[in-house]
Amino acid sequence: MATPQQQYQAPSADDFLMGGGVPSAKFPTLGTTVSGRITERPTVEQQRDFTTGELKFWDDGKPQMQLVVTLATNERDPENPEDDGARRLYVKGQMKNAVASAVRSAGARGLEVGGTLTVTYARDGQKSNPRFNAPKNFDAQYVPAAQNELNTPDPAPAPAGVPSAVPGLSQEQLAAAMANPATAALLQQQQAAAAAAQTPATAGADVPQF
Repeated sequence: MATPQQQYQAPSADDFLMGGGVPSAKFPTLGTTVSGRITERPTVEQQRDFTTGELKFWDDGKPQMQLVVTLATNERDPENPEDDGARRLYVKGQMKNAVASAVRSAGARGLEVGGTLTVTYARDGQKSNPRFNAPKNFDAQYVPAAQNELNTPDPAPAPAGVPSAVPGLSQEQLAAAMANPATAALLQQQQAAAAAAQTPATAGADVPQF
Protein backbone atom coordinates (compact mmCIF):
# COMPACT_ATOMS: atom_id res chain seq x y z
CA MET A 1 0.00 0.00 0.00
CA ALA A 2 1.32 3.46 -0.86
CA THR A 3 2.30 5.62 2.05
CA PRO A 4 0.93 9.15 2.59
CA GLN A 5 4.38 10.51 1.73
CA GLN A 6 4.30 8.75 -1.63
CA GLN A 7 0.80 9.94 -2.47
CA TYR A 8 1.19 13.58 -1.37
CA GLN A 9 0.51 16.03 -4.20
CA ALA A 10 2.55 19.22 -4.02
CA PRO A 11 0.76 22.49 -4.84
CA SER A 12 1.23 24.01 -8.27
CA ALA A 13 4.01 26.54 -8.76
CA ASP A 14 1.50 29.39 -9.02
CA ASP A 15 -0.36 28.32 -5.88
CA PHE A 16 2.90 28.05 -3.95
CA LEU A 17 4.14 31.44 -5.18
CA MET A 18 0.93 33.40 -4.56
CA GLY A 19 0.00 31.69 -1.32
CA GLY A 20 -3.25 29.76 -1.21
CA GLY A 21 -4.91 28.23 -4.21
CA VAL A 22 -7.79 28.34 -6.63
CA PRO A 23 -11.21 28.14 -4.90
CA SER A 24 -13.16 24.92 -5.26
CA ALA A 25 -16.30 24.84 -7.39
CA LYS A 26 -19.31 24.46 -5.11
CA PHE A 27 -22.77 22.99 -5.69
CA PRO A 28 -24.77 24.12 -2.64
CA THR A 29 -28.26 23.70 -4.09
CA LEU A 30 -30.07 21.55 -6.63
CA GLY A 31 -29.70 23.07 -10.08
CA THR A 32 -26.39 24.81 -9.42
CA THR A 33 -24.24 24.91 -12.55
CA VAL A 34 -20.52 25.53 -12.87
CA SER A 35 -19.21 26.19 -16.36
CA GLY A 36 -16.03 27.52 -17.91
CA ARG A 37 -13.12 26.97 -20.24
CA ILE A 38 -10.36 24.68 -19.04
CA THR A 39 -7.24 26.76 -18.39
CA GLU A 40 -4.78 24.10 -17.19
CA ARG A 41 -4.11 20.53 -18.15
CA PRO A 42 -6.26 18.36 -15.84
CA THR A 43 -4.37 16.38 -13.24
CA VAL A 44 -5.09 13.28 -11.16
CA GLU A 45 -4.49 13.25 -7.41
CA GLN A 46 -5.52 11.27 -4.37
CA GLN A 47 -8.63 12.33 -2.49
CA ARG A 48 -8.39 13.67 1.05
CA ASP A 49 -10.88 13.49 3.89
CA PHE A 50 -12.79 16.78 3.97
CA THR A 51 -12.61 17.03 7.77
CA THR A 52 -9.21 15.61 8.69
CA GLY A 53 -7.23 16.16 5.50
CA GLU A 54 -6.04 12.54 5.63
CA LEU A 55 -5.50 10.71 2.35
CA LYS A 56 -8.35 8.37 1.46
CA PHE A 57 -8.02 4.68 0.56
CA TRP A 58 -10.46 1.98 -0.49
CA ASP A 59 -10.96 -1.05 1.72
CA ASP A 60 -8.43 -2.99 -0.36
CA GLY A 61 -5.75 -0.38 0.27
CA LYS A 62 -5.87 1.27 -3.15
CA PRO A 63 -5.89 5.09 -3.10
CA GLN A 64 -9.13 6.90 -3.95
CA MET A 65 -8.29 9.19 -6.85
CA GLN A 66 -9.94 12.23 -8.38
CA LEU A 67 -9.52 14.39 -11.48
CA VAL A 68 -8.75 18.08 -10.84
CA VAL A 69 -9.96 20.48 -13.54
CA THR A 70 -9.33 24.23 -13.44
CA LEU A 71 -12.01 26.36 -15.10
CA ALA A 72 -12.28 30.05 -15.98
CA THR A 73 -15.84 30.81 -14.85
CA ASN A 74 -18.01 33.90 -14.55
CA GLU A 75 -18.34 33.39 -10.80
CA ARG A 76 -17.00 36.08 -8.47
CA ASP A 77 -16.79 36.25 -4.68
CA PRO A 78 -17.95 39.77 -3.71
CA GLU A 79 -15.84 39.55 -0.56
CA ASN A 80 -12.66 38.84 -2.54
CA PRO A 81 -11.63 41.71 -4.84
CA GLU A 82 -8.89 39.53 -6.35
CA ASP A 83 -11.27 36.76 -7.42
CA ASP A 84 -10.72 36.24 -11.15
CA GLY A 85 -13.33 33.51 -11.51
CA ALA A 86 -10.94 30.55 -11.57
CA ARG A 87 -12.47 27.47 -9.93
CA ARG A 88 -11.16 23.96 -9.30
CA LEU A 89 -13.55 21.14 -10.06
CA TYR A 90 -12.83 17.86 -8.27
CA VAL A 91 -14.24 15.12 -10.49
CA LYS A 92 -14.97 11.84 -8.72
CA GLY A 93 -17.78 9.37 -8.08
CA GLN A 94 -20.92 9.89 -10.12
CA MET A 95 -19.60 13.22 -11.45
CA LYS A 96 -16.73 11.31 -13.09
CA ASN A 97 -19.24 9.12 -14.95
CA ALA A 98 -21.22 12.18 -16.07
CA VAL A 99 -18.10 13.98 -17.34
CA ALA A 100 -16.82 10.86 -19.12
CA SER A 101 -20.19 10.47 -20.85
CA ALA A 102 -20.12 14.13 -21.91
CA VAL A 103 -16.63 13.75 -23.37
CA ARG A 104 -17.69 10.67 -25.34
CA SER A 105 -20.83 12.43 -26.60
CA ALA A 106 -18.66 15.30 -27.84
CA GLY A 107 -16.51 12.88 -29.83
CA ALA A 108 -13.43 13.82 -27.79
CA ARG A 109 -10.78 11.58 -26.27
CA GLY A 110 -10.51 13.53 -23.04
CA LEU A 111 -10.56 16.95 -21.44
CA GLU A 112 -8.16 19.50 -22.92
CA VAL A 113 -7.08 23.08 -22.34
CA GLY A 114 -9.47 25.39 -24.22
CA GLY A 115 -12.45 23.05 -23.99
CA THR A 116 -15.56 24.11 -22.09
CA LEU A 117 -16.88 21.90 -19.30
CA THR A 118 -20.31 22.45 -17.75
CA VAL A 119 -21.44 20.50 -14.70
CA THR A 120 -24.89 20.76 -13.09
CA TYR A 121 -26.13 19.39 -9.77
CA ALA A 122 -29.14 17.72 -11.37
CA ARG A 123 -30.68 15.41 -8.78
CA ASP A 124 -30.15 13.54 -5.54
CA GLY A 125 -29.18 9.88 -5.47
CA GLN A 126 -30.22 7.16 -3.07
CA LYS A 127 -29.08 7.36 0.53
CA SER A 128 -26.78 4.55 1.55
CA ASN A 129 -26.88 5.62 5.20
CA PRO A 130 -29.82 7.39 6.84
CA ARG A 131 -27.40 9.48 8.92
CA PHE A 132 -25.91 11.15 5.84
CA ASN A 133 -27.32 13.37 3.12
CA ALA A 134 -28.26 11.82 -0.19
CA PRO A 135 -25.37 11.86 -2.70
CA LYS A 136 -25.43 14.53 -5.37
CA ASN A 137 -25.85 13.40 -8.95
CA PHE A 138 -24.60 15.51 -11.83
CA ASP A 139 -25.17 16.11 -15.52
CA ALA A 140 -22.31 17.36 -17.70
CA GLN A 141 -21.69 18.82 -21.13
CA TYR A 142 -18.36 19.25 -22.90
CA VAL A 143 -17.36 21.35 -25.91
CA PRO A 144 -13.90 20.51 -27.31
CA ALA A 145 -11.36 23.27 -27.81
CA ALA A 146 -11.46 23.02 -31.62
CA GLN A 147 -15.24 23.47 -31.66
CA ASN A 148 -14.93 26.45 -29.34
CA GLU A 149 -12.59 28.09 -31.83
CA LEU A 150 -15.01 27.47 -34.69
CA ASN A 151 -17.88 28.97 -32.66
CA THR A 152 -15.94 32.10 -31.68
CA PRO A 153 -17.29 34.99 -33.79
CA ASP A 154 -14.88 37.20 -35.71
CA PRO A 155 -14.33 40.65 -34.20
CA ALA A 156 -16.94 43.14 -35.37
CA PRO A 157 -15.63 45.73 -37.85
CA ALA A 158 -15.04 49.19 -36.44
CA PRO A 159 -17.86 51.69 -37.10
CA ALA A 160 -17.35 54.23 -39.86
CA GLY A 161 -15.07 57.00 -38.73
CA VAL A 162 -13.49 54.94 -35.98
CA PRO A 163 -9.76 54.26 -36.57
CA SER A 164 -8.78 50.60 -36.56
CA ALA A 165 -5.13 51.45 -35.88
CA VAL A 166 -3.19 54.47 -34.69
CA PRO A 167 0.62 54.71 -34.98
CA GLY A 168 2.24 54.47 -31.57
CA LEU A 169 -0.77 52.86 -29.88
CA SER A 170 -1.33 49.15 -29.28
CA GLN A 171 -4.77 47.63 -29.91
CA GLU A 172 -5.39 47.59 -26.15
CA GLN A 173 -4.40 51.26 -25.80
CA LEU A 174 -6.56 52.20 -28.80
CA ALA A 175 -9.56 50.34 -27.31
CA ALA A 176 -9.09 52.19 -24.01
CA ALA A 177 -8.84 55.53 -25.84
CA MET A 178 -12.00 54.84 -27.85
CA ALA A 179 -13.88 54.08 -24.64
CA ASN A 180 -13.46 57.75 -23.68
CA PRO A 181 -15.89 59.88 -25.77
CA ALA A 182 -13.62 62.93 -25.76
CA THR A 183 -10.55 60.95 -26.84
CA ALA A 184 -12.56 59.04 -29.43
CA ALA A 185 -13.80 62.30 -30.99
CA LEU A 186 -10.25 63.69 -31.11
CA LEU A 187 -8.93 60.54 -32.82
CA GLN A 188 -11.74 60.68 -35.37
CA GLN A 189 -10.96 64.34 -36.11
CA GLN A 190 -7.27 63.54 -36.56
CA GLN A 191 -8.12 60.66 -38.92
CA ALA A 192 -10.46 62.89 -40.96
CA ALA A 193 -7.81 65.62 -41.20
CA ALA A 194 -5.19 63.10 -42.32
CA ALA A 195 -7.54 61.72 -44.97
CA ALA A 196 -8.34 65.23 -46.23
CA ALA A 197 -4.64 66.09 -46.45
CA GLN A 198 -4.05 63.07 -48.67
CA THR A 199 -7.04 63.65 -50.98
CA PRO A 200 -5.49 66.27 -53.38
CA ALA A 201 -2.39 64.20 -54.06
CA THR A 202 -4.50 61.10 -54.63
CA ALA A 203 -6.91 62.89 -56.92
CA GLY A 204 -4.17 64.62 -58.89
CA ALA A 205 -2.40 61.39 -59.62
CA ASP A 206 -5.06 60.39 -62.15
CA VAL A 207 -5.25 63.79 -63.92
CA PRO A 208 -3.21 63.92 -67.14
CA GLN A 209 -0.62 66.70 -67.27
CA PHE A 210 -0.82 69.17 -70.19
